[in-house]
Parts: sequence; C-alpha cells; structure tokens
Amino acid sequence: MDKIAAAEVFVAIAERGSMVAAADALDMSRAMVTRYLAEMEEWAGARLLHRTTRRLSLTAAGEVTLARCRDMLTLAAAMSSSAGEDPDSPHGLLRMACAQFLAQGALAGAVRAFLERYPRTSIDLQVDNRAVNLVEQRIDLAIRITNALEPSMIARRLADCASVVCAAPSYIERHGRPQTPSELATHNCLTYNYFGKSLWQFSRDGEGVAVPVGGNLSSNESMALLAATAQGVGISLQPRQAAAPLIAEGRLVLLLSDWQAQMLGIYGIYTSRQHMPAALRAMLDFLVEWFHHDPEWLDHA
Repeated sequence: MDKIAAAEVFVAIAERGSMVAAADALDMSRAMVTRYLAEMEEWAGARLLHRTTRRLSLTAAGEVTLARCRDMLTLAAAMSSSAGEDPDSPHGLLRMACAQFLAQGALAGAVRAFLERYPRTSIDLQVDNRAVNLVEQRIDLAIRITNALEPSMIARRLADCASVVCAAPSYIERHGRPQTPSELATHNCLTYNYFGKSLWQFSRDGEGVAVPVGGNLSSNESMALLAATAQGVGISLQPRQAAAPLIAEGRLVLLLSDWQAQMLGIYGIYTSRQHMPAALRAMLDFLVEWFHHDPEWLDHA
C-alpha cells in the first residue's frame, strides 16, 4: 500500500466531508478513493468513518488516525530526496494492460524502445481483450481503443486508430463485392463483441451512414476475427494496422475504400493524476511520441 497516498486521501475525505469531494479535490477516480480508504482502515485496524446517506463523520479511531496522518504528511513533505537519486527519473515496475492487437501490432516495439530509453524501469504487460478493472487488478496503465470512455475515467488520448472493411478473395468470389455500406446488411459480417457488434458507421463527403450488420461469428478477440476473415468466413471491420499486411499480400481485399469507417481513439487510462509515478508519466509521453513517429505504425495508418 502507498501509505502516503492513503493518508492524503483520508485527510481529504475528513476535511471535505465526502468521498466524492475528496475524489474531485485530488483529481482521482472514486474507485481509487474507496480503495485507499479501505486500505487505511485495514492499516489502522479500525473503522475510521461513520457513514450515513447524507454525510460522513469520524469515529474515535478516525480522530486519532487523522491527527497521525496529518503529522505523517507534514513529515513526508519535509523529507529531502534520497542522496544520489533523482525522484523524477523514471524507475520501478509499471503494470500495463492492453488487447492482443495492440500488444502484437504496436506496443511490442514501443515497450522495447521505452525500456532501452529508461533502463531503470521494468514492465509487466497483461494482454486481455476484456476491459480490466485498474483498481482491483492493480494496473497502472490500460491502453484501450474506444470512443466510449466512461465519464469517471482519467484518460489521455495517445493516437487515432483507423478502421477498414475487408474480406478474402474467396468470399468475394462466392458472395460478391459490396459497393455501398448499405449492402453490408445482406452479407455475413463478423462482429467484435466490444465495438460495433451490430452497427457499423461510415462517412463520406460529410454524409454519414450507420449500417446494421450481423453474421454467424462474433468474438471478443479481433485477431481471431481477422484470421477467420482471411479464411473466407465473412467480412470484418478491422484496425487498418492489423489488416494492412494481409491486404498487401493479397490475402484480404479492401472494401468500400471511398468510405471512411468510424475512427477510434487510442487512450491511456489510469487512476489518478496525483502522485503519478515518474515511470507512468514517462510512458504516457513516450507513447504519444511513438505513435506519431513510428514508421511502421504510420505506414499502415
């Protein structure tokens, strides 16, 4: 447990009278405030707050703990940095999470370059296509491709992710090639569980269209859908970076090239801007730089 951060959260709750106000004051997610309070009560070995529907008040143990936390924060503020070590230099373990496509197609190269630049850091990369719970799974940074961020999330936009519609030559030979987005409604479209499962959106010259789609295969793994598409199972909407190599090899055919499929954002999501570790801040800055300058990513973008 980060006891300094937990102490700061507890003091903020006590001074502002609510966990919501403390979260706003600390620029921290409410889930993170709840976690720190629970850890502070575990550390103190006692319940620190009386909770009612209208307000919070300190227990007797909470009064004692509040005074000790204030003393601890004063002492922490007065301490100088350890001799010979720059506290602002990125160091330590950074726990990250992302989907398989990003792990294979983008972050593998970025992580390698980051570790070369910052040799005092290490990374634990969790590859999971589900949206992880940063607090419960103790993830420092989750990288997500989405246009539907929850309002309570703290996120930084790292890059854009273009999408393309594609199919294998064998599928087109059997079922024909759609000429307009609306024709997709009559095709076997392979859908991704976490985005656009039943509605694909396109734009051209200021005109927008949303097409209801469906098919005999859906998945929570975009790479599985890409492989099935290359085998002629159906048409899929894929990140351009993932589909581009197969299109170049002739294993996939780009469809509806005069229409722009919905653009998505690539976001770095984390729990708090307060007490942000130097490694996390460095990684966010590094990924913005990397996405905008990496030749391989830009070639496919």
